[in-house]
Amino acid sequence: MEPSDFEKVTLKNGLRVIFAPLSSVLSATAIVMCGAGSRYERKETNGISHFLEHMFFKGTKRRPTASDISHALDEIGADYNAFTSKEVTAYHIKAASKHLPLALDMLSDMVWNSKFDEAEIEKERGVIIEELNMYEDTPMRRVSEIYEHLLWGDQPLGWDIGGLKDVIRKITRKDFKEYINERYAPNNMVVAVAGNFDRDKAYHAISEHFGKEEEKAVSGFLPVEEDQRKPGCLISYKKTDQAHLVVGFRGLRLTDPDRYTAAVLGTILGGGMSSRLFINVREKRGLCYYIRADHESYHDTGTLVASAGVDLKRIDEAIKVILAEFGEVASEKVSEKELKKAKEYIKGKVILSWEDSRTVALSYGSDELMEGRVRSLSEYLKLIDGVTADDVHRLAQFLVTDSKLNLAVIGPFKDEDRFQKLLKV
Repeated sequence: MEPSDFEKVTLKNGLRVIFAPLSSVLSATAIVMCGAGSRYERKETNGISHFLEHMFFKGTKRRPTASDISHALDEIGADYNAFTSKEVTAYHIKAASKHLPLALDMLSDMVWNSKFDEAEIEKERGVIIEELNMYEDTPMRRVSEIYEHLLWGDQPLGWDIGGLKDVIRKITRKDFKEYINERYAPNNMVVAVAGNFDRDKAYHAISEHFGKEEEKAVSGFLPVEEDQRKPGCLISYKKTDQAHLVVGFRGLRLTDPDRYTAAVLGTILGGGMSSRLFINVREKRGLCYYIRADHESYHDTGTLVASAGVDLKRIDEAIKVILAEFGEVASEKVSEKELKKAKEYIKGKVILSWEDSRTVALSYGSDELMEGRVRSLSEYLKLIDGVTADDVHRLAQFLVTDSKLNLAVIGPFKDEDRFQKLLKV
């Protein structure tokens, strides 16, 4: 069976189920995705989506402790984890095909029957605060959060996924229960299964474990407000040996038809070791160790960004070179050769990742959850193939303007004006 084949079924309670058979593997991945994340939170609960993701692994009525859950999964050699983003929270288990029934049982048990033991909540509070401390000490990661603060400020999309320590210290068992009641409805969830599995048995297990919860109304998100007129800059002072920066432009929402063009544009700029930014910032000038660029989208907005860790003494030069590359891609059409390379790079990376049942389950599940439709692999590859040099040029001209430009920096700097002066394309 082709990996692009999938089947979508909707249960009576609104739960959407995606089956994606992959006959060439010996494993199966089950993933449960929910329309929950930091942009659905309130100021006083910012961080609860991520905190809750941790608590789902801490014991259920049938498996009372965290070690009951981890032992059951380790006994079958399963690979399991979860993640929270601004718009999605997901839980996934990948195991040998014969263990799919246990994976589905476990996921449903965690989602519907978690205990939220008070002692566990207190312990996990400390864990989460240490996780936030770790991110604070990892400027390479933290700078992206600062960049998004700059773009979207004090509105849900601009808040950190992990939340604030003061809020984490106050979240209660009652808050968890209320949040689950608000967002964890079957009609706001998708279960995706990919790999080598018996379709009818999987359908029966999902109906059994997820089909009994009742459908209910779920609130939407607060649409983002954007009103930028001139370049923006946010500097976070920290004693570091390397400056970490994100420079970019306000971009496209998730469903924008130009999203495939944006993927190609991001790849031309900073996808791989032969991209323009890698060659011109790292290889030719030795200004950085890492540099990359891509386009990221949310429901109602997005951003085209470049991230880099650069030499403290030469940060001004690095910013100028990066902006010059953005300027060039907007002013001159890319060659057919470079365009083809970027498209083949994207397609090659996607095809390689598609050999993992977890990638397939995640991809189809998030398509369905975020957009209400699934694109097959072959459809996605065709859409990338259809991007022209004119498309890239048109989009680059639209995005790469001073009125959409933003820069975030972490490093031993206090003079924002110094950086503000560099911001022009």
